[in-house]
Amino acid sequence: MPKTESQNPPLPKAFDLRKNVVLIAKELLGKLLMTSIDGQTTGGMIVETEAYSYRERGCHAYQGMRTERNKIMFEAGGIAYVYLCYGIHNLFNVVVNENDKADAVLVRALQPVEGEELMKSRMKTSSLKRITSGPGKLTKALGIDRTSNGKNLSSCELWIEDGVTIRKKEIVSAPRIGIDYAGEDAKLPWRFFIKDNEWVSKM
Repeated sequence: MPKTESQNPPLPKAFDLRKNVVLIAKELLGKLLMTSIDGQTTGGMIVETEAYSYRERGCHAYQGMRTERNKIMFEAGGIAYVYLCYGIHNLFNVVVNENDKADAVLVRALQPVEGEELMKSRMKTSSLKRITSGPGKLTKALGIDRTSNGKNLSSCELWIEDGVTIRKKEIVSAPRIGIDYAGEDAKLPWRFFIKDNEWVSKM
């Protein structure tokens, strides 16, 4: 399991400005999503992602539809898109691509690497087991909420940094979860996770 003893440089903005959201979703596996709140650092290795593009029906910004909720997606890549799901869960996404393209990668699960005790406290549990194994869990554990929406991902409070390299044979692709409304686009194999990793979310 990777460990971070101090803050490493965040990924360069060029990483998120690329046009291939599916490739970025794969390459985010193994990277570290980190937060620093009130001087306390927490973070985890990204083990599961989902790609979303304005070209397909699963995306909040399908066909360029701009709303108050999704307007952050139309900014240039390298910022956070955090939205409320079911009125309960904050879900964290990485905005990618250029201005007005509205592509994003949902981070679905993390493997804790730093600040585990604080994460357990936020989750009100004494057990580390599966506290970041879902998109709503990981945001709560890391202290990410709607105030993070639009935040630069190279900030001192919220950032993504290099972790470990995940080989192609270790990456599993599957349809995304919970988007039956997207019709045929729901079948796109745009969910990616690290094979046999215990922190991957359950269906």
